[in-house]
Amino acid sequence: MKSKRAILRIQLNLEAKEGLERICEQRGMTQISVMSRLMEWFVQQDEVIQLSVLRLLPAELAAPAARRLLERLSDKAGRTT
Repeated sequence: MKSKRAILRIQLNLEAKEGLERICEQRGMTQISVMSRLMEWFVQQDEVIQLSVLRLLPAELAAPAARRLLERLSDKAGRTT
């Protein structure tokens, strides 16, 4: 039987680790559950959002890309109402 879960390790700097610990404490969640939900959200995002979050989008392209993304999201929202 193939497992439906995978365990991954992450490397954080001290500031990020402390931030994660604060979030977990505030929300009453484990680090694994927070990171799992973040990754589930992240992989479902548009490529522009992924590039922005990963800071891989050059600064000169960020504003035009954000505008195009907002237009796409607006178009999608208009079609579902």
